[in-house]
Amino acid sequence: MKNIALAAAALFFFSSMVSTAVTAETFTYSGGCFWCTEAVFQRVKGVQKVVSGYSGGKYPNPTYREICEGNSGHAEVIEISFDAQQISVEELLIIFFHTHDPTTLNRQGNDVGTQYRSIIFYANEVQKLAAEKLMIQLEKEQIFDAPILTELSPLTVFYPAEAYHQDYFNQNSYQPYCSVIIAPKIAKFLKHFSEKELSQKDITYLATELNTTIEHISILLEEINESKK
Repeated sequence: MKNIALAAAALFFFSSMVSTAVTAETFTYSGGCFWCTEAVFQRVKGVQKVVSGYSGGKYPNPTYREICEGNSGHAEVIEISFDAQQISVEELLIIFFHTHDPTTLNRQGNDVGTQYRSIIFYANEVQKLAAEKLMIQLEKEQIFDAPILTELSPLTVFYPAEAYHQDYFNQNSYQPYCSVIIAPKIAKFLKHFSEKELSQKDITYLATELNTTIEHISILLEEINESKK
């Protein structure tokens, strides 16, 4: 994937989810496993809360087991509550497209199934138009090497996932899936959306944040730099 030009990059680096603003809105996406997407958006400035859940299917109140069986029609999604005075819908969409592969059908990496499809559940026309506009721009500029397959659908109902799925990476960062799949995704996100080159202090912070070693973070950043050349 080619680099996306991001004028708003400085907004996202090492942020807290705590906000005192009252202009909260919600946006709901699916970009693969919700453990991954939740972990990324929890680190976005202006995001107040991220809830993992299910949407887009035919069964009410689905369970994770039903989702994994692949017949529910639901996608693993995250519901993002955000402060519109700190971050816009357009900026959230840029992060969404930058942190997953929108060109693969019903798949993200080794996670395969309709529950992992790329889909945006818009809550209003503003969100819908913003998504349509950005997708047209990304296609026009040939940002990706293949056509974008992201679906757009109105949000009808959001079902929160079971409690053990919430805040999953932060609570289970030493689990193999977290260290092998999610940690590199977060490192890539922070690298691309930082307004500056990461200092040693930043790298130390990132290692602490991801419960890993400074050496591991340094290797990840080197790999990211190589992929951008």
